[in-house]
Amino acid sequence: MSKADNTPTEKLFGSKTRAKLLRLFFENPEKSFYVREMTRVIDEQINSVRRELLNLENIGVIKNETFDNKVYYSANTKHPFSRPLTEIFSKKISTAHDKDSSESTWEEYCRPVKHYLRGLIVTNRLPGQDGIDLLIIGNDKTKKLTRWAEVIEKKQGKPINYVIMSADDFTYRKSVKDRFVAEVLEMEISEIIDPENLIKEQE
Repeated sequence: MSKADNTPTEKLFGSKTRAKLLRLFFENPEKSFYVREMTRVIDEQINSVRRELLNLENIGVIKNETFDNKVYYSANTKHPFSRPLTEIFSKKISTAHDKDSSESTWEEYCRPVKHYLRGLIVTNRLPGQDGIDLLIIGNDKTKKLTRWAEVIEKKQGKPINYVIMSADDFTYRKSVKDRFVAEVLEMEISEIIDPENLIKEQE
């Protein structure tokens, strides 16, 4: 590829692989990826990907965590460059809160269990903060939701603190102002999946 064929972001960041990785991470700041997954997604050689991951880690704009004997990489959203990189690479930034925008990442995650899931609360729990990351509402008699939560842990690249509750249990506990449910609803919430208005009703 000649220099004239390079995209503006490739010219700016000096490497096609680096630009592709930054786009992958900052278009999906809530996701984590392992190396071979990245090579498939961005269609680049594994040695080139490993080299650029090391460069980006040294700068501090990405981080890694080991889960289930795999190293997962994700955007470091606490880095001072995180916001500018998101503005450069993310296509979602202007529509993140747009009701008419395409489905969210969590709606996409929920597709495989839509017949079992009645609602989902995703919190912004900080490390060391009390509370849970997910409150999963639905039918888990066949353990479909439990297995799904384990898959989500792997997608996130780190353990998540989740609770699974039946719809009847949640509705009752919400009606009697159960302390646990009340505390979850008072946490900073990043997303609610609520197709039947179980969560938002009476609020």
